[in-house]
Amino acid sequence: MDLDELSLPQFEAGWVWLVGAGPGDPSLLTVGALHALRSADTVVHDALVDERILALAHPEAGLVYAGKRGGKPSPKQPDISARLVTLAREGRKVLRLKGGDPFLFGRGGEEALALVASKIPFRVIPGITAAVGGLAYAGIPMTHRATATAVTFVTGHNFSGNVPDDLDWSALANGAQVLIFYMALKHIEEIVERLLLAGRAPDTPAALIADATTARQKIVETCLADAAQAATNISPPALFVVGEVVRLRSGLDWLGALSGKTLEHNPLGLSDIRDAG
Repeated sequence: MDLDELSLPQFEAGWVWLVGAGPGDPSLLTVGALHALRSADTVVHDALVDERILALAHPEAGLVYAGKRGGKPSPKQPDISARLVTLAREGRKVLRLKGGDPFLFGRGGEEALALVASKIPFRVIPGITAAVGGLAYAGIPMTHRATATAVTFVTGHNFSGNVPDDLDWSALANGAQVLIFYMALKHIEEIVERLLLAGRAPDTPAALIADATTARQKIVETCLADAAQAATNISPPALFVVGEVVRLRSGLDWLGALSGKTLEHNPLGLSDIRDAG
């Protein structure tokens, strides 16, 4: 079946589509994202969008770099939003392509509100966020009925670039069994300290996942107390995962198994969990 047979929405001139490109692996693109790439005449993309994904754009589409990387010269967010408005008013089909999902720590909400303020029509196409794709490729399930029934996503820095100061760290440390921090490397020492002071056990399993789902993916397993030291061997972009689910990687590292790794049948040492129904 061709994409044209799926009754996908038409990309009209003067519109902006905010689209998630997923965490890196081109195979994780949605059909909607691929349709947008083939239809847009201007693609405004982030730094983390894989070159192979950009290569899927229409051959005549213009590519506009709008990457924001910590510690490096980057476009200001208001300037990016203004650029989207200008391009749309020029009658272009503007694809704003963002790594992961545009509405999860992707500033898609800010850009969409700027479009609303300027009366620019827009559409949102969600993408596989880094936590979902990255943990799956690392062999770490976000949930497991025996050990994790709640997950919390947390940003590693706030609007000013500092550790978020509006969080209830006690509730965070003692609430969800699984914590997943985005963009946490810069402040990981302070994040670890706050979690420990709030009561999270020092020996809680933890993992750092860099360049998730790409050929450069690197994973370091550690514990909460040692995570800051372990992070010295990791470069951004990276996820920081805290929770017992990290132990399951020894049984679910499917990528490692492709290279010959032997997986453990029962890494948690649990009795079988059978469906109640």
